[in-house]
Amino acid sequence: MRLAAAGAVAAAHPMTSPRAWSSDESGLAPLNRFPRMMQEFFEARLRRIEAENLRRLAAIKTREDAEQYVRDVQAKIRESFGPFPERTPLDAKVTGIVERDGYRIEKVIFYSRPDFPVTANLYVPTGRRGPMPGVIGTCGHSHNGKAAEAYQAFSQGLAKMGYVVLIYDPIGQGERVQYPDEELHSRLGPGVREHLMAGNQQFLVGEFLGTWRAWDGVRALDYLLSRDEVDPNHVGVTGNSGGGTMTTWLCGVEPRWTMAAPACFVTTFRRNLENELPQDTEQCPPRALALGLDHADFLAAMAPKPVVILAQEKDYFDARGAEETHRRLQRLYEKLGAEENVALHIGGDYHGYSQQTRAAMYRFFNRVTGVSDAAAEPELTIEKDETLWCTPQGQVAPMKPRTVFSYTRESAEQLAASRGRVAGDALVQAVREVLKLPAKGGRPRYRILRPLPPRDYPRRYVTTYALQTEPDIETLVYRLSDERHYSRPPQGQGGAILYVSHHSADDELRNEPLIRELLDGDDAVELFACDLRGIGESRPNTCGQDTFLQPYGCDYFYAIHGLMLDRPYVGQRVHDLLRVLDWLAQYNHTPVHLAGKGWGTIPATFAALVSPHVRQVTLKHALTSYGDIAGTEVYNWPLSSLLPAVLKKFDLPDCYAALASKKLRQIEPWTAKGEMAG
Repeated sequence: MRLAAAGAVAAAHPMTSPRAWSSDESGLAPLNRFPRMMQEFFEARLRRIEAENLRRLAAIKTREDAEQYVRDVQAKIRESFGPFPERTPLDAKVTGIVERDGYRIEKVIFYSRPDFPVTANLYVPTGRRGPMPGVIGTCGHSHNGKAAEAYQAFSQGLAKMGYVVLIYDPIGQGERVQYPDEELHSRLGPGVREHLMAGNQQFLVGEFLGTWRAWDGVRALDYLLSRDEVDPNHVGVTGNSGGGTMTTWLCGVEPRWTMAAPACFVTTFRRNLENELPQDTEQCPPRALALGLDHADFLAAMAPKPVVILAQEKDYFDARGAEETHRRLQRLYEKLGAEENVALHIGGDYHGYSQQTRAAMYRFFNRVTGVSDAAAEPELTIEKDETLWCTPQGQVAPMKPRTVFSYTRESAEQLAASRGRVAGDALVQAVREVLKLPAKGGRPRYRILRPLPPRDYPRRYVTTYALQTEPDIETLVYRLSDERHYSRPPQGQGGAILYVSHHSADDELRNEPLIRELLDGDDAVELFACDLRGIGESRPNTCGQDTFLQPYGCDYFYAIHGLMLDRPYVGQRVHDLLRVLDWLAQYNHTPVHLAGKGWGTIPATFAALVSPHVRQVTLKHALTSYGDIAGTEVYNWPLSSLLPAVLKKFDLPDCYAALASKKLRQIEPWTAKGEMAG
């Protein structure tokens, strides 16, 4: 998972502004007085969720309690991952065979979905009689997928011990690049970048890349069990890193496994968050945290079947979390009378399926199956990538298959055709439902920050208010005036302008022409500007150095946690903005002319639709539509601006049409690529 984080994923997000986060001609860098707010907000919530999880585990007193716990987590996992698609013909074929001493490698292509090929290698022991145990191998973030040395190693090692092993390429890796260039290399970079591009986009149509990845594994098992060489009473799954993720998820969604060995992944969601560790889209199941799920629960779903957690002392996946998960499972397995079926191995290496860790997996599987008493890994022969290719050119792209994106685009088109135009009360209700807006509560509390030296704003003085829009969250609001002002806002005598920033209200008050245009010489109009959570004054400085605009950075990090909490980041920011509007109304600053730019136009659009205080709307660089993103292969809007399953209910043009009654003015809308709409 994190393999590419420091390299291939380090480029800045394309939708940056020239002054996104650097000093301007005045030498002033944007203000950021609350850089840890979002981290602390999410940490507090995950600690509460984990504490509740531990209370549920502590309440298990009998075998019946434990069995009910297993049934409960199985149901929650189904709810998180959603239904799997219909089983369609595998249409499997063997495209070549490599003969080796003691085993052969069959090059297999099967179809997990219509016209969606999966490339795999089947390692079959030779010279053995009768059905043999089978193992599905899932790959981590290797650019060459199943051909990576560690993955060849465990496949060969198991085969030489008497296991039939099917290891398949993940989506976006090995022979399954989703965004190939003319030379059949990934245009984005394989692995992380492809997973984020395809996976973030899928949320718009209510899909989850983790479900797609897991379904590949389920269909791989279907193929493995179709082979006469395989004993269906002994089928296991193992993988490392991203493959450890898939092993863990597959334990939760597929009941046919008889043993499992996830490597270099299992810890706890809290540990990953506290350690500021971003993970790919497929590693963050939607609603998982809201449902009270943790890594342990996906393994608990197969209890009391045997499972060994494989970890590394020096891994960025925190070994403390692996120990905590093991202890939770021990309690559950003890009540089920199978405490010997759960084990933990912590190696002394860094992240990776090292020889020592593979040996721990061999020992565990051999104890379960009795197929071998080998104590060490057999001698291995690492093949060249080309030797293991299932396709002539090492990519499925020349076969002209479907891609994840093609399915997303098709789904978006079908949803648009079926839902038609949404308007009126039905639209407002749909917006509220998709945003998952919480109850607003009473009047927001606020603090008044001490004045700063002049910042070259359109008006000479600024008063900054920190509004508590919910516990642990403060939204920064600036009030500009030509007179010094140190206290609460004055009682308004009319309307006000409220500007919602793209990246930084402070920076944009100095450099954005729209703000001066909105004032247009009217000295009487009240001007306010705000940074919603995670923007500007609360722009996080987490997940490494200056990662905010990176595809795998801190903005993504909190957006994906919002989806796991069933609180979309867009909805959180709309909540902030609605509280600001209510606060302005409290001081009679109504009606409001709400303006926004870039990323700020998304919450501005929804707040304007919902709030009765808004009478006029100006949007600069607003997104044309969510359908545009779902229909664009490579897009440039961040996950923090996307709404899960929104296209099942409505799209942004529905909102823009409704805002015509509030004098909506659009200035230079942006397409999915972040370019000016034609």
